[in-house]
Amino acid sequence: MTEEESKNSLSHSIFWIELEKIKPNPYQPRREFDQTQLNDLAESIRQYGVLQPLVATRKEFEIEGSGLGVEYELIAGERRLRAAKIAGLSQVPLVVRTGEQSDLAKLELAIIENIQREDLSPIDRAMAFKQLVDKFKFKHNEIAGKVGKSREYVSNSLRILDLPKEILEALSAKKISEGHTRPLLMLALRPEEQATLFKEIMYKKLSVREAENISRKIAVERTKKKHTIDLELIDMESKFTEKLGTRVSIEKREFGGQVTIDFFSKDDLRGLLDLVSSGKFSMLNLSVVDDQLRNDGVLDDKSDPDDPSLYSVKNFSI
Repeated sequence: MTEEESKNSLSHSIFWIELEKIKPNPYQPRREFDQTQLNDLAESIRQYGVLQPLVATRKEFEIEGSGLGVEYELIAGERRLRAAKIAGLSQVPLVVRTGEQSDLAKLELAIIENIQREDLSPIDRAMAFKQLVDKFKFKHNEIAGKVGKSREYVSNSLRILDLPKEILEALSAKKISEGHTRPLLMLALRPEEQATLFKEIMYKKLSVREAENISRKIAVERTKKKHTIDLELIDMESKFTEKLGTRVSIEKREFGGQVTIDFFSKDDLRGLLDLVSSGKFSMLNLSVVDDQLRNDGVLDDKSDPDDPSLYSVKNFSI
């Protein structure tokens, strides 16, 4: 048997290796392992054993005064390794990849295995793709070819990392789904609106379709307003939204207009009432708003700016 044939034979052989000799893959794309699922897998392993061998590279190292030692670095199978430890196994079946495996090869194989098993969370998958882009200079279409997905799939996965920390934490905790990230990303250039939609998804338990409808409606309304209202008025909407932490819409009418304030709970409503009652809520400097609305023709020049009822809560809809 030639050396090449020997290596090929070794690569297709299964060995039983002690757990303590197997080290994690430093490029493992998975960062989170659900403990309940690990316990379930461990119970299955107790009953049926490890049905699919782990894959690793073999590394020799010198032990001072004792010759050579051997350890194995995982390429794929960390979840099975962790579950086997929980199940109390001392050995697991292992396929040994021969030859020096590059860092890129280890990352590629780990990603591909997890993608094929649909075993990565959206954030772990995005971080793995980011490693391929940043560390190994892969293009999106090259990653797509490696994992058998479309370029759009890769690009959209990477965009998830642009979301604020609060949203990523909710996604990681499965409080929102990956589908919810699409309408949230549509509002990436409008952080106040994005934060408000996120609140709505959380408080109102919106479906992905409902969130997408709201996101599209916001985009359409903004486009219309750009053609009918001064951009400064749109900016005021954003300031209302930022200050109040909820969606605020200013609608211009033939005579006057309407300010609509969304709320998510009675506590939100009480907070708005407290702001009005304490005098802290002055419509974000009403004198500035008044001048702008008057310039836009929203306010009648004959109206009395000192009229105490002009900005009464009864004139606004919530």
